[in-house]
Amino acid sequence: MIKGIDHIELIVQDVDEFVEMFRKMGFELLTRTTHHGGSAELRLPGQNQPIFEIHKVTGEENIGMNHIAFTVDDVQRSYEDLKRKGLEFEKGPHLVPETGRTIASFRDPDGWRLQIVDAKRKSV
Repeated sequence: MIKGIDHIELIVQDVDEFVEMFRKMGFELLTRTTHHGGSAELRLPGQNQPIFEIHKVTGEENIGMNHIAFTVDDVQRSYEDLKRKGLEFEKGPHLVPETGRTIASFRDPDGWRLQIVDAKRKSV
């Protein structure tokens, strides 16, 4: 039985840019290694949090992920906090009627889409 996410591996051009972005979002840097030409592992504080393993693109690998949505208590408040810390959003908080969730979208340093989303769904 699957119990949760252990880690999510992201293949990137610049590990340092990603470490900086994730630390602004509240992630703790767990380790840095020379694995895959340079890597870092980060995790949000608290129990049962998945680890993000970030490593530099090498060999025949492709940079990539589709998107990851991070749950927050209040998208508007989180959006304002992250903007104050220097993250740039491509679209501010807005309700997605199809899902009943408020989201805000931004891009990582390589241009891939990330979101913050309200944990609670609204009736639409």
